[in-house]
Amino acid sequence: MDSTPLTYAIGDIHGCAILLDRLLDQIAAHAGDRPHKLVFLGDYIDRGPDSAAVLRTVSRLNWAEPDRVTCLMGNHERMLLDAIQTPSAAAHWMYNGGEATMDSFGARDIAGIPRDTLDWIEALPTLHGDHARWYVHAGLRPGTEAHASDPHDRLWIREPFLEAEHDFGRHVVHGHTPQRSGRPELCRFRTNLDTAAVYGGALTAGVFSDAEGPPMEFLQVRAR
Repeated sequence: MDSTPLTYAIGDIHGCAILLDRLLDQIAAHAGDRPHKLVFLGDYIDRGPDSAAVLRTVSRLNWAEPDRVTCLMGNHERMLLDAIQTPSAAAHWMYNGGEATMDSFGARDIAGIPRDTLDWIEALPTLHGDHARWYVHAGLRPGTEAHASDPHDRLWIREPFLEAEHDFGRHVVHGHTPQRSGRPELCRFRTNLDTAAVYGGALTAGVFSDAEGPPMEFLQVRAR
């Protein structure tokens, strides 16, 4: 048996609970008896049909095995938290898919989303690293050390991150910018795993070894 540890990083889910369940089954079959970790890159909610089920799944995995399952915050989780504070932020969140999230909870307003769910979201980190990679929702600003990077950039940045071809010292694994082709974007210094699941693309996991930064392969599920 190959006992080399693996890491599976999962791109933007956006309420696609059925695809998530299928991808997790695929990951379990792929890993077999090998030790492995899961890193979720954020954007669990909004636009898709069942954000509540996605949050239940990923939060329970995280609570059960916090040393093996890392869940990052995405910009859509940040928009939900901001919506609690101000009406203008609430309107922005609703415009960007928040209504679908509230419907999945059977909530008439944000107060209908369970407090323990909001507490879990609020505690999510915006950056995770291992010896070979940085994991982040959107990206990092070139010229800034990852640990010193702006949390807002980690959740929202596109340019100049996407064009810079910048070496951050470790391979950067991110989502946030949907690839409508349904194919992950593999570049020299970064891999984008947002393959537009909620737009009819695919839900993707990158498979990573401890030996090197870029992915070994990809696992994908698509709507049937």
